[in-house]
Amino acid sequence: MTDAKTRINETVTSNDVVLYMKGTKSMPQCGFSSRVAGVLNYMGVDFQDVNVLADEEIRQGIKDYSDWPTIPQLYVKGEFVGGCDIITEMTLSGELDKLFEQNGVAYDKDAANKIREANA
Repeated sequence: MTDAKTRINETVTSNDVVLYMKGTKSMPQCGFSSRVAGVLNYMGVDFQDVNVLADEEIRQGIKDYSDWPTIPQLYVKGEFVGGCDIITEMTLSGELDKLFEQNGVAYDKDAANKIREANA
């Protein structure tokens, strides 16, 4: 598991935004992963996707790394942010915008507002 932990740590610290998910950002393979990837894609966030279905060590390793039992998992600037429910809530409240702004992550503010308007 040390190898998986090392690979995970390198990935989350060398990319501004990382989403550990089932599938890929262009082809998610579960509804929760699809929702988070969809939000990030719609908001124009440049993010690294990691398909946990392609590597069993990473699939279990990311759960151990974050001490969080579910996937997807979003990381911003090396910090674990949360899973689908948390990201959805943060998107709708504007907290995700603030997190991106505080960390210098480019995103489309108009797209973020459209998500909120559509869910009001």
